[in-house]
Amino acid sequence: METTPSPLRRQLMLGAASALVTGGLASPWGGAFAQTGPLKISHQFPGGTLTEGDFRDRLCRKFAQEVEKRTNGALKFQVYPGSSLMKTNAQFSALRRGALDLSLYPLPYAGGEVRELNIGLMPGLVTSYAQGAAWRNGEIGKVLTDVLAEKNIVIVSWVWQAGGVASRAKPLVAPEDAKGLKVRGGSREMDMMLKEAGAAVISLPSNELYAAMQTGAMDAAMTSSTSLMSFRLEEVSRHLTTGRNKSYWFMLEPLLMSRQIFDKLPKDQQQVILQVGAELESFGTEAAKADDAQIASVYTKAGAKVYDLDEATVTKWRDIARRTAWKDYASKSDTCARLLALAEKVPA
Repeated sequence: METTPSPLRRQLMLGAASALVTGGLASPWGGAFAQTGPLKISHQFPGGTLTEGDFRDRLCRKFAQEVEKRTNGALKFQVYPGSSLMKTNAQFSALRRGALDLSLYPLPYAGGEVRELNIGLMPGLVTSYAQGAAWRNGEIGKVLTDVLAEKNIVIVSWVWQAGGVASRAKPLVAPEDAKGLKVRGGSREMDMMLKEAGAAVISLPSNELYAAMQTGAMDAAMTSSTSLMSFRLEEVSRHLTTGRNKSYWFMLEPLLMSRQIFDKLPKDQQQVILQVGAELESFGTEAAKADDAQIASVYTKAGAKVYDLDEATVTKWRDIARRTAWKDYASKSDTCARLLALAEKVPA
């Protein structure tokens, strides 16, 4: 018998409590909370269609289509790709204020605002998709869900991505390769590990990497396999280290919803949103894995040399991360220390 509610169940319970206060449970589709316009889904990634393009954009479109279908049109959505609605780094705070409805957002991008969220890209902490997926219904998932709920955010769909490194002049595979390079790691904790290895760090969202690589402002970029292709970094890179075999770079990029908006919906609509989000997680995982495999051929065709990581190299990076980023993160708050300890208990 289940003794502790899962994150999905916990969020439904929160929504139900809110709906009871406002009378939402008595509302049929389109009743007291009839939608006056489409809910806005924003993200930084290139736009496409339901079947073509960056899978993160497709996940948003699939989500919108399926929720509209299951609510008989009571809920409708508009997807805004490429940060066309608002700048990338503004999306999380907009969710918290209720100024944005949903966003597929790299969680550690919000680490400056909510330091606990840097756990979403902690180098070497997650080393497989199965390990990341186990967070959802594990104790760490419950704690992370609560952290976000306190900040007015609901996790709709858990999406993990492995990543690699694209570089201009020399490969970046092992820690010793980093010395003297200007590198984008993707999170404060990744940057700490890179600095310890001798790199200078650059902080940019994924949609600004191409220009930085093209101008030489950055020598190497660590990001997801999907972003390494979607933002066409093969055009400005001569070397690629993939995440298809092993990786110390796994990022949590969930579909998030403003709790302020979520709580105004009837319970049945809340349930549809969370159920569709959960169902799309397998699509996200399989698409991410497919991109991990495809990326080598994309870069090879562009003339780049391709490298893979082995366990020994991943261990080198993890050892650096453990004594720098992990230690620093755990010192920030009791919640940070608890999240790290819970993550370490999840088997690889």
